[in-house]
Amino acid sequence: MKVLLHVLLSAIAVFAAARVLPGVSVDSFGTALVAAVALGIVNGFLRPILFILTLPINLLTLGLFTFVVIGGCVLLVAHFVPGFHVNGMISALEFAFALWLINGFFHLLGA
Repeated sequence: MKVLLHVLLSAIAVFAAARVLPGVSVDSFGTALVAAVALGIVNGFLRPILFILTLPINLLTLGLFTFVVIGGCVLLVAHFVPGFHVNGMISALEFAFALWLINGFFHLLGA
């Protein structure tokens, strides 16, 4: 039940961030739900592998390459989820930051 609540709150965060940011669009709340699940899967499985593989360049850039990995994950999800569009890397980074803020707010509320 708690996982379902987190997925629903993440979908609300995706939907809200897409409405606020000009470079991101979501066709419907159903699309936001699919995008939230896909982002959860990518962040849970693929992102840790990418961090390990890019560790040398991440060390050379003092951790700044992490933003490239995060933006790439958002762009990957946007590529595979129909109805979820991101205009570029800057928009993907803004979207990831907005999701972080919104989800952090939800966690502060105790959800």
